[in-house]
Amino acid sequence: MSVQRRHRLYFVMMGSCVGLFVLAWSVVRLWSVTAAVVMCVVAMVIPPFAAIVANRRDPGERWWDESGDSQSDRWWRELDDKEHK
Repeated sequence: MSVQRRHRLYFVMMGSCVGLFVLAWSVVRLWSVTAAVVMCVVAMVIPPFAAIVANRRDPGERWWDESGDSQSDRWWRELDDKEHK
């Protein structure tokens, strides 16, 4: 999954979370407080999954490995080269 697609999915999930909260307490509560509470519980569960989706990495991605320390980065590249042989 590409970075742009993960970001798009994250924003869709978080947008639906905010939408559920707003819809629950502005519209649904007029008919059923229980349904509004259930909607809020569902909205409460979405953010951890959105964070997991947004922070998941693909096997080929290396952006999290770069520390800025040239010696450390060289050492990690050396280890990766040994594992791939």
